[in-house]
Amino acid sequence: MKVLFIGGTGLISSAATNLAVQQGIDLYLLTRGKREGSVPEEATLLHGDINNRDEMKALLKDRYFDVVVNWINFMAEDIERDIAYFTGKTSQYIFISTVATYQRPPVYYKLDESTPQHNPVWDYATNKLASEERLIKEYRQHSFPITIVRPSHTYGESSIPFAVTSGAHPWTLVDRILQGKKIIVPGDGTSLWTITHNSDFAKGLVGLFGNTQTIGHAFHITSDEVKTWNQYLQILGEAVGVKPKPIHMTSESISLFMPEFKGQLFGDISNSYVVDNHKIKTFVPGYMATTNFEKGIRQSINYFKERPALQTIDDVLNKKMDNAIARYEVFLASIGE
Repeated sequence: MKVLFIGGTGLISSAATNLAVQQGIDLYLLTRGKREGSVPEEATLLHGDINNRDEMKALLKDRYFDVVVNWINFMAEDIERDIAYFTGKTSQYIFISTVATYQRPPVYYKLDESTPQHNPVWDYATNKLASEERLIKEYRQHSFPITIVRPSHTYGESSIPFAVTSGAHPWTLVDRILQGKKIIVPGDGTSLWTITHNSDFAKGLVGLFGNTQTIGHAFHITSDEVKTWNQYLQILGEAVGVKPKPIHMTSESISLFMPEFKGQLFGDISNSYVVDNHKIKTFVPGYMATTNFEKGIRQSINYFKERPALQTIDDVLNKKMDNAIARYEVFLASIGE
């Protein structure tokens, strides 16, 4: 089977890249640079800029892929480009969307693939939904062979996931715990949330490759493990050997101090819901997420401990969190006066 990844070296996609070559898939990665250390030798690199139409036309001229997965599409305009590129060039085009496209706040605690999609408060989700809708239209009108995949909060060994944290400098959260600083937790910390390890996501995704029965369908690929933010923080503390000091703040308050988190808070992480994975298990028999958070987060902590150069701190966000906590505590104290 010949498969093209547009992207393939990122946090979520790298695990799928490794699993694909392990299973003997003839994998091609479209890249603008040289082979990175994380790219398996078994993968073939195609050098090109996805946004350079003349370059891509020449590159794809005599090629056909059984499966194309675009990991870096975020806008409907990106979809228009790919439809032009891959019509007649693939038997299955997989779009990586998100469960954040579903209605927020949810009116029912469990989400399946038929849950209404409506999330106007987060641009990321809105753009992913517009991309889905464009692909569905192309499938209905011209039989473009789409499969839509909706992951949730996915992490790997090079990341340390939490509700309010730095994506660019993951060690920031651990450093705060180690220093005894307070950790911001949205709400009262009891909202239910699912965090999925990228190795588990890869098993579901690669299992869809080449399955013609998936054309026109959408699938969740997440863990079945559900915990509260309080529980995730407790487990993270156990992994580093220090008991965290949470401070519970309303999403409104967090957003006032740190507006960059507003979309994620109101459009996703402050809502409590459970993802139903029945469908992916039906189409990929035997699929099961096996890396629980206790195991996965210890892998992440060890990864950073073995690479001190990666233990960088987001000083700007750190100062914002310290300021937010200090002012919030002053407010709380004033209530009892």
